[in-house]
Amino acid sequence: MGEGSNVGRQVCELTTPALLVDLAKVKANCSNMLANCESMGVFLRPQTKTHKTIECALLQTGGRKCGLVTSTLEEAEFFARHGFDDILYGYPLISHHMPRVTALTKQLEKFHVMVDSRLAVEILMNAPPPGKPWSVFLKVDCGNKRAGVWWEDEAGVDLTVLLQNSPNIIFAGVYVHCGNSYHACTANEVLQVQGETVERLLKFVDRVKERGVTCSTVGIGSTPTCRRPTDRMKQLTELHPGNYAFLDVQQWTLGSCDQEDIACCVATRIIGHYIHRNQMLIDCGFTGLTMQGYGKMATGYGVFRGHPNLKLCKMTQEIGFVEPLEGKLDFNLYPIGSLLYILPWHNQLNRWRFNI
Repeated sequence: MGEGSNVGRQVCELTTPALLVDLAKVKANCSNMLANCESMGVFLRPQTKTHKTIECALLQTGGRKCGLVTSTLEEAEFFARHGFDDILYGYPLISHHMPRVTALTKQLEKFHVMVDSRLAVEILMNAPPPGKPWSVFLKVDCGNKRAGVWWEDEAGVDLTVLLQNSPNIIFAGVYVHCGNSYHACTANEVLQVQGETVERLLKFVDRVKERGVTCSTVGIGSTPTCRRPTDRMKQLTELHPGNYAFLDVQQWTLGSCDQEDIACCVATRIIGHYIHRNQMLIDCGFTGLTMQGYGKMATGYGVFRGHPNLKLCKMTQEIGFVEPLEGKLDFNLYPIGSLLYILPWHNQLNRWRFNI
Protein backbone atom coordinates (compact mmCIF):
# COMPACT_ATOMS: atom_id res chain seq x y z
CA MET A 1 0.00 0.00 0.00
CA GLY A 2 1.32 3.42 -0.84
CA GLU A 3 -0.21 6.89 -0.96
CA GLY A 4 -3.99 7.34 -1.09
CA SER A 5 -3.96 7.86 -4.86
CA ASN A 6 -2.28 4.48 -5.24
CA VAL A 7 -5.11 2.47 -3.66
CA GLY A 8 -5.89 -0.57 -5.80
CA ARG A 9 -2.66 -0.43 -7.77
CA GLN A 10 -0.02 -3.16 -7.88
CA VAL A 11 3.25 -2.52 -6.08
CA CYS A 12 5.12 -2.78 -9.39
CA GLU A 13 3.10 0.22 -10.66
CA LEU A 14 4.07 2.57 -7.84
CA THR A 15 6.43 5.47 -8.17
CA THR A 16 9.44 4.87 -5.95
CA PRO A 17 10.60 5.37 -3.32
CA ALA A 18 7.30 4.27 -1.80
CA LEU A 19 6.36 3.35 1.73
CA LEU A 20 4.63 -0.02 1.85
CA VAL A 21 2.55 -1.17 4.81
CA ASP A 22 1.50 -4.77 5.34
CA LEU A 23 -1.98 -4.46 6.83
CA ALA A 24 -2.08 -8.05 8.07
CA LYS A 25 1.10 -7.47 10.08
CA VAL A 26 -0.18 -4.18 11.51
CA LYS A 27 -3.38 -5.92 12.64
CA ALA A 28 -1.39 -8.77 14.18
CA ASN A 29 0.96 -6.40 16.02
CA CYS A 30 -1.92 -4.36 17.40
CA SER A 31 -3.93 -7.43 18.42
CA ASN A 32 -0.88 -8.86 20.16
CA MET A 33 -0.39 -5.75 22.31
CA LEU A 34 -4.09 -5.54 23.17
CA ALA A 35 -4.07 -9.20 24.22
CA ASN A 36 -0.93 -8.75 26.34
CA CYS A 37 -2.45 -5.79 28.17
CA GLU A 38 -5.72 -7.62 28.73
CA SER A 39 -3.91 -10.63 30.15
CA MET A 40 -2.02 -8.37 32.59
CA GLY A 41 -5.11 -6.38 33.55
CA VAL A 42 -3.64 -3.05 32.42
CA PHE A 43 -5.09 -0.38 30.15
CA LEU A 44 -3.43 0.23 26.78
CA ARG A 45 -3.10 3.92 25.87
CA PRO A 46 -1.23 3.70 22.55
CA GLN A 47 1.08 6.40 21.26
CA THR A 48 0.09 7.60 17.80
CA LYS A 49 3.23 9.35 16.53
CA THR A 50 4.50 6.31 14.62
CA HIS A 51 1.56 6.25 12.18
CA LYS A 52 -0.55 9.42 12.63
CA THR A 53 -3.62 7.78 11.05
CA ILE A 54 -7.21 7.16 12.11
CA GLU A 55 -7.15 3.65 10.68
CA CYS A 56 -4.17 2.52 12.73
CA ALA A 57 -5.43 4.22 15.89
CA LEU A 58 -8.61 2.17 15.58
CA LEU A 59 -6.54 -1.00 15.31
CA GLN A 60 -4.46 0.03 18.33
CA THR A 61 -7.53 0.66 20.50
CA GLY A 62 -9.55 -2.30 19.30
CA GLY A 63 -11.99 0.10 17.61
CA ARG A 64 -13.01 1.89 20.80
CA LYS A 65 -12.01 5.44 19.73
CA CYS A 66 -10.67 6.42 23.13
CA GLY A 67 -7.47 6.29 25.12
CA LEU A 68 -4.58 7.74 23.09
CA VAL A 69 -1.36 9.62 23.77
CA THR A 70 -0.04 12.07 21.18
CA SER A 71 3.25 13.92 20.87
CA THR A 72 1.87 17.05 19.25
CA LEU A 73 -1.20 19.21 19.63
CA GLU A 74 -1.80 18.80 15.89
CA GLU A 75 -2.21 15.06 16.41
CA ALA A 76 -4.50 15.57 19.41
CA GLU A 77 -6.69 17.94 17.39
CA PHE A 78 -6.70 15.57 14.43
CA PHE A 79 -7.92 12.62 16.47
CA ALA A 80 -10.42 14.78 18.36
CA ARG A 81 -11.94 15.90 15.05
CA HIS A 82 -12.40 12.26 14.12
CA GLY A 83 -14.32 11.33 17.24
CA PHE A 84 -11.57 10.08 19.58
CA ASP A 85 -11.72 10.94 23.27
CA ASP A 86 -9.61 10.44 26.40
CA ILE A 87 -6.48 11.89 24.74
CA LEU A 88 -3.26 12.68 26.57
CA TYR A 89 -0.99 15.35 25.13
CA GLY A 90 2.22 13.64 26.13
CA TYR A 91 4.55 16.61 26.01
CA PRO A 92 5.74 19.03 28.73
CA LEU A 93 3.22 21.86 29.06
CA ILE A 94 4.23 25.51 28.52
CA SER A 95 2.07 28.64 28.49
CA HIS A 96 2.17 28.86 24.68
CA HIS A 97 0.10 25.65 24.51
CA MET A 98 -2.76 26.95 26.61
CA PRO A 99 -5.19 28.34 23.97
CA ARG A 100 -5.24 25.01 22.12
CA VAL A 101 -5.20 23.00 25.35
CA THR A 102 -8.22 24.99 26.52
CA ALA A 103 -10.09 24.30 23.28
CA LEU A 104 -9.38 20.57 23.47
CA THR A 105 -10.41 20.42 27.12
CA LYS A 106 -13.74 22.03 26.21
CA GLN A 107 -14.25 19.79 23.18
CA LEU A 108 -13.49 16.40 24.75
CA GLU A 109 -14.94 14.61 27.72
CA LYS A 110 -11.40 13.69 28.74
CA PHE A 111 -8.31 15.58 27.66
CA HIS A 112 -5.11 15.37 29.70
CA VAL A 113 -1.93 17.40 29.76
CA MET A 114 1.51 16.54 31.12
CA VAL A 115 3.69 18.56 33.49
CA ASP A 116 7.13 18.09 34.99
CA SER A 117 7.74 21.43 36.73
CA ARG A 118 6.17 23.74 39.28
CA LEU A 119 5.95 26.45 36.63
CA ALA A 120 3.73 24.25 34.46
CA VAL A 121 1.49 23.45 37.44
CA GLU A 122 1.18 27.15 38.26
CA ILE A 123 0.18 27.91 34.66
CA LEU A 124 -2.81 25.61 35.14
CA MET A 125 -3.56 26.84 38.65
CA ASN A 126 -3.75 30.42 37.37
CA ALA A 127 -5.68 29.65 34.18
CA PRO A 128 -9.49 29.86 34.32
CA PRO A 129 -10.73 26.27 33.97
CA PRO A 130 -12.88 25.77 30.84
CA GLY A 131 -16.01 24.62 32.66
CA LYS A 132 -14.25 21.66 34.29
CA PRO A 133 -10.92 20.98 36.00
CA TRP A 134 -7.71 20.44 34.08
CA SER A 135 -6.69 16.77 34.00
CA VAL A 136 -2.97 16.43 34.57
CA PHE A 137 -0.36 13.68 34.40
CA LEU A 138 3.02 14.11 36.07
CA LYS A 139 5.92 12.92 33.96
CA VAL A 140 8.57 11.04 35.94
CA ASP A 141 12.11 10.27 34.82
CA CYS A 142 13.16 6.80 35.94
CA GLY A 143 16.41 6.69 33.98
CA ASN A 144 15.67 7.87 30.45
CA LYS A 145 17.12 11.32 31.24
CA ARG A 146 14.89 13.28 28.91
CA ALA A 147 11.82 15.06 30.34
CA GLY A 148 10.29 14.40 33.76
CA VAL A 149 10.89 14.91 37.46
CA TRP A 150 13.67 12.66 38.71
CA TRP A 151 12.14 9.72 40.56
CA GLU A 152 14.28 10.18 43.70
CA ASP A 153 13.68 13.91 44.10
CA GLU A 154 11.20 14.97 46.77
CA ALA A 155 10.30 17.95 44.57
CA GLY A 156 8.40 15.56 42.32
CA VAL A 157 6.34 14.28 45.23
CA ASP A 158 5.70 17.89 46.26
CA LEU A 159 4.25 18.53 42.81
CA THR A 160 1.74 15.71 43.23
CA VAL A 161 0.59 17.27 46.51
CA LEU A 162 0.23 20.63 44.79
CA LEU A 163 -1.72 19.04 41.94
CA GLN A 164 -4.11 17.17 44.24
CA ASN A 165 -4.75 20.22 46.41
CA SER A 166 -5.47 22.58 43.50
CA PRO A 167 -9.26 23.00 43.18
CA ASN A 168 -9.19 23.43 39.39
CA ILE A 169 -6.95 20.42 38.72
CA ILE A 170 -7.52 16.65 38.72
CA PHE A 171 -4.31 14.72 39.29
CA ALA A 172 -4.65 11.87 36.77
CA GLY A 173 -1.49 9.94 37.63
CA VAL A 174 2.13 9.39 36.66
CA TYR A 175 3.65 8.69 33.28
CA VAL A 176 7.10 7.32 32.43
CA HIS A 177 8.70 6.89 29.03
CA CYS A 178 11.45 4.28 29.34
CA GLY A 179 13.20 5.35 26.16
CA ASN A 180 16.49 4.21 27.65
CA SER A 181 15.39 0.72 26.60
CA TYR A 182 16.38 1.78 23.08
CA HIS A 183 20.00 2.06 24.23
CA ALA A 184 20.08 -1.61 25.19
CA CYS A 185 22.16 -4.02 23.16
CA THR A 186 20.40 -7.27 24.07
CA ALA A 187 16.94 -8.51 25.01
CA ASN A 188 18.16 -9.14 28.56
CA GLU A 189 19.26 -5.52 28.87
CA VAL A 190 15.77 -4.44 27.79
CA LEU A 191 14.31 -6.53 30.59
CA GLN A 192 16.75 -4.93 33.03
CA VAL A 193 15.54 -1.48 31.99
CA GLN A 194 11.93 -2.64 32.30
CA GLY A 195 12.49 -4.00 35.81
CA GLU A 196 14.43 -0.96 37.00
CA THR A 197 11.81 1.42 35.59
CA VAL A 198 8.89 -0.37 37.24
CA GLU A 199 10.73 -0.64 40.56
CA ARG A 200 11.69 3.05 40.59
CA LEU A 201 8.24 4.21 39.56
CA LEU A 202 6.50 2.13 42.22
CA LYS A 203 8.86 3.51 44.86
CA PHE A 204 7.96 7.02 43.73
CA VAL A 205 4.26 6.18 43.88
CA ASP A 206 4.66 4.77 47.41
CA ARG A 207 6.16 8.07 48.53
CA VAL A 208 3.29 9.92 46.86
CA LYS A 209 0.75 7.79 48.70
CA GLU A 210 2.54 8.41 52.01
CA ARG A 211 1.81 12.11 51.45
CA GLY A 212 -1.89 11.35 51.12
CA VAL A 213 -2.05 11.72 47.34
CA THR A 214 -4.21 9.40 45.25
CA CYS A 215 -2.38 8.13 42.18
CA SER A 216 -5.00 6.40 40.06
CA THR A 217 -2.89 5.88 36.93
CA VAL A 218 0.60 4.40 37.00
CA GLY A 219 1.96 3.90 33.51
CA ILE A 220 5.12 3.24 31.55
CA GLY A 221 5.76 2.95 27.86
CA SER A 222 8.25 1.98 25.18
CA THR A 223 7.81 -0.77 22.65
CA PRO A 224 10.88 -2.80 23.71
CA THR A 225 9.68 -3.04 27.32
CA CYS A 226 6.01 -3.58 26.43
CA ARG A 227 6.56 -6.22 23.74
CA ARG A 228 8.13 -8.44 26.40
CA PRO A 229 5.55 -8.39 29.21
CA THR A 230 6.51 -9.73 32.63
CA ASP A 231 4.62 -10.28 35.87
CA ARG A 232 6.11 -7.10 37.35
CA MET A 233 4.11 -5.06 34.84
CA LYS A 234 0.88 -6.31 36.40
CA GLN A 235 1.60 -3.81 39.20
CA LEU A 236 0.96 -0.98 36.75
CA THR A 237 -2.38 0.32 35.51
CA GLU A 238 -1.46 1.56 32.03
CA LEU A 239 0.99 1.03 29.16
CA HIS A 240 1.61 3.49 26.34
CA PRO A 241 3.90 2.12 23.61
CA GLY A 242 3.59 3.20 19.98
CA ASN A 243 6.18 1.80 17.58
CA TYR A 244 4.85 -1.74 18.04
CA ALA A 245 2.16 -1.16 15.41
CA PHE A 246 4.80 -1.13 12.66
CA LEU A 247 8.02 -2.36 14.32
CA ASP A 248 11.39 -1.97 12.58
CA VAL A 249 14.96 -3.20 12.41
CA GLN A 250 15.85 -1.57 15.73
CA GLN A 251 13.07 -3.53 17.45
CA TRP A 252 14.30 -6.68 15.73
CA THR A 253 17.84 -6.14 17.07
CA LEU A 254 16.44 -5.55 20.58
CA GLY A 255 14.55 -8.86 20.52
CA SER A 256 11.13 -7.18 20.41
CA CYS A 257 10.10 -9.02 17.25
CA ASP A 258 11.16 -11.22 14.37
CA GLN A 259 12.01 -9.71 11.02
CA GLU A 260 8.75 -11.14 9.67
CA ASP A 261 6.78 -8.98 12.14
CA ILE A 262 8.04 -5.70 10.65
CA ALA A 263 5.03 -4.19 8.87
CA CYS A 264 6.69 -1.39 6.87
CA CYS A 265 9.32 -1.23 4.20
CA VAL A 266 10.42 1.24 1.54
CA ALA A 267 10.25 0.07 -2.06
CA THR A 268 13.03 1.36 -4.32
CA ARG A 269 14.18 0.75 -7.86
CA ILE A 270 17.67 0.06 -9.14
CA ILE A 271 18.69 2.93 -11.42
CA GLY A 272 22.27 2.10 -12.32
CA HIS A 273 25.07 -0.50 -12.44
CA TYR A 274 28.67 0.59 -11.80
CA ILE A 275 30.68 -2.57 -12.27
CA HIS A 276 34.09 -0.90 -11.98
CA ARG A 277 33.34 0.10 -8.37
CA ASN A 278 31.15 -2.92 -7.50
CA GLN A 279 28.12 -0.70 -6.76
CA MET A 280 24.51 -0.11 -7.76
CA LEU A 281 22.45 3.04 -7.39
CA ILE A 282 18.83 3.08 -6.21
CA ASP A 283 16.23 5.84 -6.28
CA CYS A 284 15.95 6.10 -2.49
CA GLY A 285 17.94 8.75 -0.65
CA PHE A 286 17.50 10.45 2.69
CA THR A 287 14.21 12.07 1.63
CA GLY A 288 12.72 8.59 1.39
CA LEU A 289 14.45 6.72 4.22
CA THR A 290 15.58 7.67 7.71
CA MET A 291 19.30 8.13 8.22
CA GLN A 292 18.97 6.78 11.76
CA GLY A 293 20.79 3.58 12.53
CA TYR A 294 23.87 4.02 10.39
CA GLY A 295 26.83 2.41 12.11
CA LYS A 296 24.54 0.09 14.07
CA MET A 297 23.95 -2.37 11.22
CA ALA A 298 26.44 -4.06 8.96
CA THR A 299 24.00 -3.35 6.14
CA GLY A 300 24.24 0.44 6.47
CA TYR A 301 21.07 2.54 6.59
CA GLY A 302 18.64 -0.37 6.40
CA VAL A 303 18.19 -4.05 5.72
CA PHE A 304 17.35 -5.25 2.22
CA ARG A 305 14.57 -7.78 2.64
CA GLY A 306 15.64 -11.10 1.14
CA HIS A 307 19.13 -9.81 0.26
CA PRO A 308 21.29 -10.03 3.39
CA ASN A 309 24.55 -9.41 1.49
CA LEU A 310 23.53 -5.94 0.28
CA LYS A 311 24.60 -2.79 2.09
CA LEU A 312 23.12 0.69 1.68
CA CYS A 313 26.44 2.39 2.29
CA LYS A 314 25.65 6.02 1.37
CA MET A 315 22.69 8.28 0.61
CA THR A 316 22.30 11.66 -1.00
CA GLN A 317 18.95 13.45 -1.15
CA GLU A 318 17.41 11.22 -3.84
CA ILE A 319 19.97 8.45 -4.46
CA GLY A 320 21.28 5.48 -2.49
CA PHE A 321 24.58 3.66 -3.06
CA VAL A 322 24.45 -0.12 -2.70
CA GLU A 323 27.36 -2.51 -2.50
CA PRO A 324 27.90 -6.08 -1.25
CA LEU A 325 29.01 -6.84 2.28
CA GLU A 326 31.50 -9.22 0.73
CA GLY A 327 32.50 -10.46 -2.68
CA LYS A 328 31.42 -9.23 -6.10
CA LEU A 329 27.90 -8.20 -7.04
CA ASP A 330 26.13 -10.43 -9.51
CA PHE A 331 24.52 -7.63 -11.48
CA ASN A 332 22.41 -10.15 -13.37
CA LEU A 333 20.43 -10.68 -10.17
CA TYR A 334 19.60 -6.96 -9.96
CA PRO A 335 18.32 -5.68 -13.32
CA ILE A 336 18.05 -1.92 -13.74
CA GLY A 337 14.45 -0.95 -13.02
CA SER A 338 13.78 -3.89 -10.69
CA LEU A 339 12.49 -3.43 -7.15
CA LEU A 340 14.22 -3.85 -3.82
CA TYR A 341 12.62 -3.48 -0.39
CA ILE A 342 14.38 -1.77 2.51
CA LEU A 343 13.46 -2.39 6.14
CA PRO A 344 14.31 0.86 7.97
CA TRP A 345 16.09 1.11 11.31
CA HIS A 346 13.22 3.18 12.72
CA ASN A 347 9.66 3.34 11.44
CA GLN A 348 7.97 6.67 12.08
CA LEU A 349 5.95 8.56 9.51
CA ASN A 350 6.96 12.12 8.79
CA ARG A 351 6.84 12.91 5.07
CA TRP A 352 4.83 9.81 4.13
CA ARG A 353 1.03 9.97 3.99
CA PHE A 354 -1.01 6.90 3.22
CA ASN A 355 -4.27 5.12 3.86
CA ILE A 356 -4.30 1.75 5.56
